[in-house]
Amino acid sequence: MTSKTILVVEDEPSVTKLYVQFLEPEYTVLTAETAHEGIDMLLGQGEATDAGAAEIDAVLLDRRLPDAPGEEVLDLIEERGFDCRVAMVTGVEPDFDIVDMGFDLYIVKPVTRSELLEAVETLFVRSEYGGLLREAASLASKRALLESEKSEAELQASEEYSTLLDRMSELDDELLDLAGSLSSDDYRVMFRDLGNA
Repeated sequence: MTSKTILVVEDEPSVTKLYVQFLEPEYTVLTAETAHEGIDMLLGQGEATDAGAAEIDAVLLDRRLPDAPGEEVLDLIEERGFDCRVAMVTGVEPDFDIVDMGFDLYIVKPVTRSELLEAVETLFVRSEYGGLLREAASLASKRALLESEKSEAELQASEEYSTLLDRMSELDDELLDLAGSLSSDDYRVMFRDLGNA
């Protein structure tokens, strides 16, 4: 069984070194210090795969990078349809702008070894989900994060938060329709790891 490959996009060498220590030897870890270096590595993965190298399965992405915000890396992943999960691992406290970002998890630094490994495991569980379930898990993470960081008044006043709740409600309906069409075995397989989301 081949090791999964994680790309760490982080400009602080001591943090990168720590993440590599946490993740190796269980995972293959690639590192980039800038947004553009991370983008180049993602763009090069198709060529690398042809040469027998592994594709990037997950990205641990800082929001503040010296050349461009981490959101540029997120945008590229979404535009190109790369099949990798993304955790923002950053010192930036979350705000309502996260609702429109295409990440799976948002983790505020500093991060312990167990937190990082748990986050990576969650990313790989989510990679097994279909599109609807993956989106539902991502939105649920964003809702929980915002509800832990913002006051009730801030939540009620936020158009982004309201949009997030509306989309979650739509997804609930779609998932219920989907669940109704599944056999009990299909249902168990589809939802067995949802508790880890």
